Amino acid sequence: MDDATGKITHGEFGYNEGVVAVFNFWLDYFKINGLPLSVYLDKFSTYKINHPKAVDNKELMTQFQRAMSQVDVKLITAHSPEAKGRIERMFETLQDRLVKELRLAKVTTMEEANKFLKNYIPKFNAKFAVVPNRKNNLHKKPTNELTKRLSQIFSVQDRRIINNDYTIMFKNRFYQLDEIQPVTVYKKDAVTMEEHLDGSLKISYKNHYLNYTVLPKRPKKEIDIKLPAITNRKVSGWKPPIDHPWRKSFSIGNKSKINQPNPTKINS
Repeated sequence: MDDATGKITHGEFGYNEGVVAVFNFWLDYFKINGLPLSVYLDKFSTYKINHPKAVDNKELMTQFQRAMSQVDVKLITAHSPEAKGRIERMFETLQDRLVKELRLAKVTTMEEANKFLKNYIPKFNAKFAVVPNRKNNLHKKPTNELTKRLSQIFSVQDRRIINNDYTIMFKNRFYQLDEIQPVTVYKKDAVTMEEHLDGSLKISYKNHYLNYTVLPKRPKKEIDIKLPAITNRKVSGWKPPIDHPWRKSFSIGNKSKINQPNPTKINS
């Protein structure tokens, strides 16, 4: 809801208010309206870590806070229902009028409800919106560079450490880094696991995406591989053992090796 006019700027029905649903909502919002100057929201766990230790730890933030900070949108947290009085009154109106409108239109599924909203919101705004004191639009259009990075920014991100055998464990699966990478990678380096909204998983390190293969099972434990680093070319003088994953191919479903796209440089 726009605070100046009382207009509904965007609305969607969803099964929950988890991070994936919220990320999809805001990506749609940006396409329609652009980037808002600030967002006033409640203290739901998707938006804010409600823990005493978070007061003195600025790095202790949610995925949503991290993503919004990267697109330079200021977040303001309401500390009481009264602080959000205008939007709460909007909710009361919608919970009365919109439910009846949906019933009259014989809408029974979420997909139908979201289609209904596209026509309902403009009618609602025409009836209830007010004229603002100033007509300045405080939304800004994302730059082309930022638009290209939105899928990366609005991905669920976790930090992991590269093992001695150049594998990474993430959510009970093992990922073997390929023998050749777009950037030099060392054991014990920290990488970022990016779960994108389209279901893909990318491993980010120093503004590059690393090439990897998904292992079908837990790899044989290697105390220390005699290879100091993997780079953008094969290192002469060292050969992986015969049973190392780099010498094998794997069957996963109907696919053998999961081929990564050409390494793509991204801006952090």
